[in-house]
This record gives sequence, structure tokens and C-alpha cells, in this order.
Amino acid sequence: MKRVHRLRRPQQFQRVRREGRTVYHPLLQLNVASNRRKHTRCGFVVTKRIGSAVQRNRARRRIREAVRLVFDHIVPGVDLVVIVRSAEVTTVPFMTLQATIEQLLRRVHLWCDLDTRASDDSVSSLN
Repeated sequence: MKRVHRLRRPQQFQRVRREGRTVYHPLLQLNVASNRRKHTRCGFVVTKRIGSAVQRNRARRRIREAVRLVFDHIVPGVDLVVIVRSAEVTTVPFMTLQATIEQLLRRVHLWCDLDTRASDDSVSSLN
């Protein structure tokens, strides 16, 4: 994921957690807040209760990759913080992880289909 699409400072994470909306799943927690920018930024949190550093890094890499693969479907202009809630993230099938992220994004109405976005862009470019 490109640097411009990542949350990097603790204040950015705190703002999303404080001002944003939260949805839960047994594997993940998603916090969402608008960011007044034209692009979406993401941050990932894995606590020490998940396990050793190896397990935490594996969980972070898997979540980051799952979000990267669906990044084009996310409505622009929001900040996302994905928090790992279970150590199962390191062992569940990757497709389950992707489906979980899609489910959370749909619950907060941030999922858009690419064909819908393309038609909206083509209409706006005609005006």
C-alpha cells in the first residue's frame, strides 16, 4: 500500500477512533471517519494479546493485503483503522479475511462497485 494511503501518526489513529464510527466482527474491528481529502487512508492495529511478534506481523500483513486487494472498492475520502480482535486472523483462509473486510465496509456503506464508480466518473466527465 502506498505511503499516501496509510495512517502513520498516533494522532491520526486517535482522531479516527474518537470521531469515527465503529463496526465489529469476531475477527476484526473497523473504525471509520471522514478525512476531508480526495483519497482514502488506512491504518492497522494488532495488540500484544494476539501473540508473539511473528504472529502480530503475520496478522498485520494479511490484513493489509486483504485491504489492498479491495482498496478500489472503498469510497474515497475516509480514514480507516482496522483492529485485529482475534489470533485466528493468522490461520483463517485468506478468502474469509477478504469477505470479512468487505462485510464490514458494506455495513458502514463504504463499499462501491467498480462499474457504478466508472459510470459516475464518466457522467461527471461529460459535464
